[in-house]
Amino acid sequence: MNIKRAKEEIKNSIEAYLMKNEFGEYQIPSVRQRPLLLIGPPGIGKTQIMEQIAKECQVGLVAYTITHHTRQSAIGLPYIVEKKFQGEKVSVTEYTMSEIIASVYEKIEKTGIHEGILFIDEINCVSETLAPTMLQFLQCKTFGNQKVPEGWVIVAAGNPPEYNKSVRDFDVVTLDRIKKIDVAADFLVWKEYAYHAGIHQAVLSYLELKKNHFYCIETTVDGKLFATARGWEDLSQLIQVYEAIGKRIDREVVYQYIQHWKIAKDFSNYLELYQKYKKDYQVADILDGHISQTAIDKVRRASFDEKLSVIGLLVSRLDELFRTCYRSDSFVTMVYEQLKSFKSMLNISDQSKGNIAVNESGNTGANGAYAAMAETARKVEEETARLLSAEQLTKEQEHIRRKVAAQLEAYENMLKAGTYMDNLEAFEAVKERFADITDSRSTSFKEAEEALNYAFDFMEAAFGDSQEMVIFITELNTDFYSVWFVDENGCDRYYKYNKTLLFAEKQKGIIHQLDEIEEMSNI
Repeated sequence: MNIKRAKEEIKNSIEAYLMKNEFGEYQIPSVRQRPLLLIGPPGIGKTQIMEQIAKECQVGLVAYTITHHTRQSAIGLPYIVEKKFQGEKVSVTEYTMSEIIASVYEKIEKTGIHEGILFIDEINCVSETLAPTMLQFLQCKTFGNQKVPEGWVIVAAGNPPEYNKSVRDFDVVTLDRIKKIDVAADFLVWKEYAYHAGIHQAVLSYLELKKNHFYCIETTVDGKLFATARGWEDLSQLIQVYEAIGKRIDREVVYQYIQHWKIAKDFSNYLELYQKYKKDYQVADILDGHISQTAIDKVRRASFDEKLSVIGLLVSRLDELFRTCYRSDSFVTMVYEQLKSFKSMLNISDQSKGNIAVNESGNTGANGAYAAMAETARKVEEETARLLSAEQLTKEQEHIRRKVAAQLEAYENMLKAGTYMDNLEAFEAVKERFADITDSRSTSFKEAEEALNYAFDFMEAAFGDSQEMVIFITELNTDFYSVWFVDENGCDRYYKYNKTLLFAEKQKGIIHQLDEIEEMSNI
């Protein structure tokens, strides 16, 4: 299965394992909660999905790459204790707590979250001395004589033997005690993630043309040649930073991430063309409504690769605008929620849904308004700190919350410096300042809406309802932020083409399949 399906299966398993009955006991007892074992090629995101799952399931995560550990760090160090058996004193070997088990308890102490995932990577690549310990771990959920705490689900990952010479096969006894999930690389699934993660559009456009270069491992006389999802993502981040500081990416730099000379050379050549198309077509001007007939004629005569690159450039710029809208909307929505809390502290009542209205009976003086705003800001900061400590925030969520805290602090400083007669006047001043950020959100939405319509103007003038329009619509459907924006804002032409073109493509596929079946029946 692909990594997206594997993620869904792990989440389902965690939900099932952590479900409790009316007596507070786990519905599936710990002994029947099979560890999950992901087996798949390196660099496809096995570790990354565990971080996503922990946040989405709101559980803790302790991750270890077991090849970095010795038997002693896994099961603990031995020490001698004296015990009495049948009236006779004997010396007995016991062990200090395993470093890995101790990390689980430390995570519980740090986050206050008592359920979680213990993720062990490269579990089938351990040393000879550690192999029996890993088998015991999968079979009995223990390291040495210490058990993994109840409520912690074990997930392990490893590579198939064709990717790693040190891989060990599990015996039937072990395999009969685990839930094995085989994972394969899948470009289309990775592409969905890539849009959300902000992968550089040049990478996406190139891989759309050369899907077989997305994940490729070859054994040659010169050693292993490979390109992986991890390599493309890391290269994407470097390209973005290099662009910001005015540095050039050449074949040698690409090869540092995509360690396959042919693919590295091919992509570096494509990147040069991509930057050329960026200058030639001036996509920013197109999305501002300045669509020249020259650009339309040029793209009509262009090769398919060039057309695909231009579509990628359009989608990339639109994605930036949609992201800005998403962040602005999340920011304004959260500030609004905090101002509702602030209003409640001042004994202010709602008079109409969606508006911040006040009741003059809530008069506790301007100092009361300042104190209430300070308390509101403090609660946001405390909640952010708690969520960060529990590792439950993405970077984007963290940045939005920090921006909200800064906005509340600005309101706080305004109330502290102002001279307001009562809460009503103080609140009106905050309300007026709040209108500034709602206006900013409206502006970003309007800009994105106009850009999307200008993009359709260009696509219609250049391609009509051809396959290029299908590709454009498909890319918008793949991008998380564009789908969110259209759901929030609507777009008649998006709905029109999404319905007609994609249905037509699906129909073509069905007809093609039927033709193949008919040909087979005639053989």
